[in-house]
Amino acid sequence: MLGKTAGGLYWMFRFLERSENTARLVEAGFRIALTRSKDPASEWKSVVTTAGVRNSYDAKYDSYLAANVVDFLLRDTTNPSSVISAIGQARTNARMVRTALTTEVWEAVNESWMGLKETLKKPVRETELPAILGEIRRHNALVRGAMQGTMLRNDIYDFTRIGMVLERADNTARIIDVKYYTLLPTASFVGSALDNVQWETILRSVSAHRSFRWLNGDEMTPAAVAEFLILDSRFPRSLSFCSRILEENLSYLAKDYGIRMPCHDLIDAQRDRLRQQTISTIFDEGLHEFITTFIRDNNAIGRQIEEDYRFIG
Repeated sequence: MLGKTAGGLYWMFRFLERSENTARLVEAGFRIALTRSKDPASEWKSVVTTAGVRNSYDAKYDSYLAANVVDFLLRDTTNPSSVISAIGQARTNARMVRTALTTEVWEAVNESWMGLKETLKKPVRETELPAILGEIRRHNALVRGAMQGTMLRNDIYDFTRIGMVLERADNTARIIDVKYYTLLPTASFVGSALDNVQWETILRSVSAHRSFRWLNGDEMTPAAVAEFLILDSRFPRSLSFCSRILEENLSYLAKDYGIRMPCHDLIDAQRDRLRQQTISTIFDEGLHEFITTFIRDNNAIGRQIEEDYRFIG
């Protein structure tokens, strides 16, 4: 496969996942701000920080009002990580690789772009926010369903899935970091029973609440929730699950192309590190420090994949 085509598939699904993840991040901030009404601005500031767009936000706004943050993260075309920007980039990449996609996948992407462009053409009122965030998630689910149900399991599928799980792992890590920044400001609170309601909010923001309850019952503790989101390989948004799928699809590429690349060594190292961890060792290291290292390593794997498979040039 041409590197340009591989890159288009990879980035198409990274941008699709990013649009949904940004919506989930806004939902986490919205829920936590509602339950911590004494200082909602600090919560919205942490959302912007975790989204990685604080510098560009600060250049445009001088306060962290909910309406400004929501508009910047959902509708602002000058923000390349906003939902409308991400879905637009996904559609652009889908058009570039149109012949590599089934009709169903292309139509799902195109319909998502048209639908969300209409939905987000006006500022979002607070009362409308939950419904609009739900619509963003549903559009992405339709694209994933079309991909799962109609695409051949070949290198085309591998590159789409690699892009999706890399972006998803980054998002889950950043969602956990929202919790860290907002609710665990000092190391002495890590691993305590502080603010379990807020941990429940984080679970809901990644559609993990019911799955967590099935496995853990009423044990809503920071350690149990963090272990589930980081180490439980059964949950499709956990760091461990995403890392395993990434390793799997990269191994398929190595087999199909008959060559191992440096990115394979990086994912092997990440998998080994996760296998060696328990939630106790993660808290001993420091939750924030662990997540920061994971995000750095995940980004390095993404850059190496782009280089190894010649997405550019």
